[in-house]
Amino acid sequence: MKKYMLLICMLALAQFAFGSTSSQLAEKDSIIVEFGKSGKIVLIVDNKEDFEKLKNMNVNQIIRELDLQLNEETGEFTVVEIKGKGGTKEIVTVYEGSHETEVTVGGLRVIVDESGHNTKVRVESKKKNKPEPNFRTYFNLDLGINNYLENGRFPTSDQPYSVRGWGSWNVGLNWMASQKISKGFYWDFGLGVQWYNFKFENRDFQAVRGDDQIDFIQRTDVNGFKSKISASYLTAQTLLKVDFGKMRDDGRKGFHLAAGPYVGYRLGGRSKFVYRELEGSGRRKDHQNTGIYLNNFRYGLRGEIGIRRLTFFSTYDLNTLFQDGRGPELNPITFGIVF
Repeated sequence: MKKYMLLICMLALAQFAFGSTSSQLAEKDSIIVEFGKSGKIVLIVDNKEDFEKLKNMNVNQIIRELDLQLNEETGEFTVVEIKGKGGTKEIVTVYEGSHETEVTVGGLRVIVDESGHNTKVRVESKKKNKPEPNFRTYFNLDLGINNYLENGRFPTSDQPYSVRGWGSWNVGLNWMASQKISKGFYWDFGLGVQWYNFKFENRDFQAVRGDDQIDFIQRTDVNGFKSKISASYLTAQTLLKVDFGKMRDDGRKGFHLAAGPYVGYRLGGRSKFVYRELEGSGRRKDHQNTGIYLNNFRYGLRGEIGIRRLTFFSTYDLNTLFQDGRGPELNPITFGIVF
């Protein structure tokens, strides 16, 4: 019985929500059936044949004619729907839980809460999903931790160039564009600048510019405080992305994957050594231009995995950090998060 009462109320709301349609139908003949103190059913007919058929029908038959379809999985059933060339459009839907009944009419949502001693009714505006653009641009920030692989493994701590994770930051500023291929599939491409920092675990070693290669010198004449190599690259990247959330019609971002190549050109590179004198002093810094031994170009693969707005990324350079024969064969690798 409660469903039928909601049906009658929703038919009235449907008339309000679709006023333009109702105004056109108002010019036709209408029959108003009143019952109880405030119950009302409005029937609109536009020809004699329909009126003759209506005379042979009762209220129960009219309700049966609606042919309400219950969704066993969600508990929803459609009360009124419009069928046209563009397909079927639901006008009124009802979801009835154990303590709450929700009725959606066009852009309105009516919620009847019977969980307490008193029945509460509230009316909310149904949020409309904006259509997703086929092309858009955006800006993002990469923040990650750097390391590198030597012969497929991370260098052990006995190597002078072994990296300490905390402090070996990777920062990237990227301007990106996204082209929608189909529902849930995108092609992203962009240009940005990445800063690599490799902070040595052995802070007493300093990377210096040798005659024909980079050397790692152990400084015993001072107390080393921090030692690292840094480099910056202008980087272009492209990604093929699939978003399983966008494959649904709700338009929400869900679990997504992306992968693609990148290429970069080196803008600068140097080593930095921070130390104190043995007899005691404030911190002092020593910078050396070690960029001449770094590869001018870098290229590799980038992957992303995320859920909704949280996205993790990883990059791996297919070429080595240093030029052939000018330093150890190290392939940089990065793990981080996208903001």
